[in-house]
Amino acid sequence: MIKQIQLRIALDEAHQPNILLQKSADFLNISTSEIEAVKILRKSIDARKPKIWFNYKIAVYIGEKPSEQSAYQFEYQDVSKATPIHIIGFGPAGMYAALRLIELGYKPVVFERGKEVRTRRRDLRLINQSGRVDENSNYCFGEGGAGTYSDGKLYTRSLKRGDVRRIFENLVYHGAQEQILVDAHPHIGTDKLPKVVQNIRETILKYGGEIHFNSRLTDLKISNQKIKSILINDETEIPVTQLILATGHSARDIYYLLDRHHILMQAKSLAMGVRVEHPQALIDSIQYHCPIGQKDDLLPPASYNIVQQVGDRGVYSFCMCPGGFIVPAATGKKEIVVNGMSPSKRHNKFANSGIVVEIDTNRDLARYEKYGVFKTLAFQKDLEQLAFVAGGRNLQAPAQRLTDFVEGHLSNTLNDTSYQPGLNSAPLHSILPKLIGKKLRKAFKTYGQKLPGFYTELANVIGVESRTSSPLKIPRNEQFQHLQLSNLYPAGEGAGYAGGIVSAAMDGERIAEAIVKKIH
Repeated sequence: MIKQIQLRIALDEAHQPNILLQKSADFLNISTSEIEAVKILRKSIDARKPKIWFNYKIAVYIGEKPSEQSAYQFEYQDVSKATPIHIIGFGPAGMYAALRLIELGYKPVVFERGKEVRTRRRDLRLINQSGRVDENSNYCFGEGGAGTYSDGKLYTRSLKRGDVRRIFENLVYHGAQEQILVDAHPHIGTDKLPKVVQNIRETILKYGGEIHFNSRLTDLKISNQKIKSILINDETEIPVTQLILATGHSARDIYYLLDRHHILMQAKSLAMGVRVEHPQALIDSIQYHCPIGQKDDLLPPASYNIVQQVGDRGVYSFCMCPGGFIVPAATGKKEIVVNGMSPSKRHNKFANSGIVVEIDTNRDLARYEKYGVFKTLAFQKDLEQLAFVAGGRNLQAPAQRLTDFVEGHLSNTLNDTSYQPGLNSAPLHSILPKLIGKKLRKAFKTYGQKLPGFYTELANVIGVESRTSSPLKIPRNEQFQHLQLSNLYPAGEGAGYAGGIVSAAMDGERIAEAIVKKIH
């Protein structure tokens, strides 16, 4: 017999050995000897009050042992001689489209503009240490996409788009830690993700799929409302019958390519702002109500969540990274883009988060109307180029102390930072467009009142966080086909249909299923 129960255990109790076993027995009014096993199904922390609690959803096995086998099985088959389906991009949407195609008996043929995961790491080192950005191999492009060398957070609100658990189980199948199946806010970590991505690649190759790196889509041949062939690296033409476009939110050249062929796209709203970096020990102290440096060992590095309404605009935290670091995520020259990530242990001494303002492409970008569908992209580019100039025309990022940003003062000195290229003191409060800067300043002050200690000169504001999502949407119908081209399937973040690793992966799977349903 299996009983599912929920338990609430205080932090001081959590130090006791076998506490879950004993609490389960007490809850069910049975002896601990009657329980074969206790399996954690869900775990979260409630630190809203000085007394901290662990919340558990658990399965209690009475008179039987838990199965060693997952309820999810991934039955890949040899597709080396099967019908090919072509995929552009090997980020989460492309990877999971490929995996699902193999399960369904079709051969994925993937083209990725960047490099395989380990070679890509050398290019990231060059970005951090010498400021050299390879436009095809960086924090956004390469094996695994922007997700590989990112934080690896798996939280998603896309519960109606597919089976979230299936994606988590598949990540575990490919080497992620089983803890992601339990945590309320699961996280793999930037140090663990590359191996998971490599394992996914090896699965695809093992069962007959193809993956081609250093292979950028440079043109399309279209006839009778279908894509007949694709051109890779301006030289290799490849016939296609079905094409999944999963290029990520930063592949601007792909948007320009589609526009050259008069393929329908739409300007899309998104959010932009800054990264804020605090000492992690300070955030721990604020959230766990303890002196700085005295967090209980059972507690993970603390996070926070900002959601403010400032006038008619939402201001919110994005990709909060406890114990993490800030990285240069530019994909081209003369631009500054910052992003955040954390290793699996989240043991770095800083906490950082994007704090962004909603930008409505229909209301806020009147001066960019001349760019048509590219108006949000043009605004995004201007912001990144402005940050490049303010940072000193290198990969140093413009920054202010948080209090100086809010009060409108240039910072004479800046705090230490995890951002390797370094910071340059700049008046971000006046550089940022008013729509963004003014809203952020009000939000920081308000949040500082709600969370005493957050508003402090010990924090840096670093610009700019501009790649929260795609600036364009590539429209598609209910069968996931583009509205004009029946064999083009826009996928994932780059098409405007996902907002993270899990939602992009689910989108890729659904598109694979739709293609197979269509041609089977």
